[in-house]
Amino acid sequence: MSRDSDDADAPADTAAGAPLPGTLPEALGAELIDFRRDLHRHPELGNQEFRTTAAIKERLEQAGLRPRVLATGTGLMCDIGTDTAYGDGTAPLLALRADIDALPIPDTKTVEYASVVPGRAHACGHDVHTTVVLGAGLVLAALARNGALPRPVRLIFQPAEEVLPGGAADAIESGVLDGVGRILAVHCDPRVDAGRIGLRTGAITSACDRLEVELDGPGGHTARPHLTTDMVTAAARVALDVPALIARRVDARAGLAVTWGRLSSGHICNVIPQRAELSGTVRCLDLDAWRKAPDMVHAAIDEVATLHGAKSQINYVRGVPPVVNEADSVTLLKDAMTARRGVHSVEDTEQSLGGEDFSWYLEEVPGAMARLGVRRPGELGRYDLHRGDFDVDEQAIKVGVELFTAAALLSAELLP
Repeated sequence: MSRDSDDADAPADTAAGAPLPGTLPEALGAELIDFRRDLHRHPELGNQEFRTTAAIKERLEQAGLRPRVLATGTGLMCDIGTDTAYGDGTAPLLALRADIDALPIPDTKTVEYASVVPGRAHACGHDVHTTVVLGAGLVLAALARNGALPRPVRLIFQPAEEVLPGGAADAIESGVLDGVGRILAVHCDPRVDAGRIGLRTGAITSACDRLEVELDGPGGHTARPHLTTDMVTAAARVALDVPALIARRVDARAGLAVTWGRLSSGHICNVIPQRAELSGTVRCLDLDAWRKAPDMVHAAIDEVATLHGAKSQINYVRGVPPVVNEADSVTLLKDAMTARRGVHSVEDTEQSLGGEDFSWYLEEVPGAMARLGVRRPGELGRYDLHRGDFDVDEQAIKVGVELFTAAALLSAELLP
């Protein structure tokens, strides 16, 4: 399936010698940027994406498609090309997945499309993912009308990716994978230049769980800490010592890491509080270590809390396993990007400690996720995910659309 060429920078051609169809028309490209900016102005949290769902549905219906809202009430799916010669129900579909929810953080950018919803922002690029899949669907629908789509495609717009254990499980329960033979996705990567993608066979993300801890003790006067449980010190030791203990109880190559995002205790300077709360995440690169993590984390917290006279209550919330990219699907994405922009538009990427519920789809069908470059030239390291100032080079939308359309056209080689 590889299309290596003597001219490594030139996009590959089809076997017939003609450029691969399915490029993004200029007018549609401008419309998609406007669509993304509208989503960016109106971010919605997981399972609350009613406006977003309605906007996607309306645009797909304008194109003559028949999207179906998921049983959860937000998110939707839409099939393309099922009324063609390959749409008799026997050909497996290629699914293209986007996540549509935002984050509960303020948008701190000074741009005209900044969020108008206080405390809400598309700080992870889901507005871009959504726009890319929408745009690919509109281009593929035009190809299908002209008889140029070799296999049917399903668009999946999934809610609640940011809500552990992720909305993917509910989407699967709603039937989004029924009849699907392969699934693809992209995720914005501010470390990769716009116009490029990052690929990796095998695990490309980590597992991610949520951890909540309550510590309790008698409390008392700060003049007599020896007569009480010094709760602030106990919480501080849990925060510091538990990650260190975990690091010594598992193979370092597993990448098991406990990281705290919140620590709260007390209300006044001269009172030792009776209670402290900590919350954070447990991330892991290795699937086997992830399965053992809850017991190890429980034991470490109990040990440290007991040493300091505190009682611990632990809420360990299972999240998502690693996203493990399947080799043929990675090859499909590589060939699709090479066909559009040449071999130098694809780079190897490392496994990250970020979690992604796309992993649940890959427990059911083969597939892969690509890292979509969104970094603007000259802005090395300026933006990062899950920050209020996160933004993208909007040329990445065109790149993502054309990557997916090329993959849909080339997927017939993988889908029987």
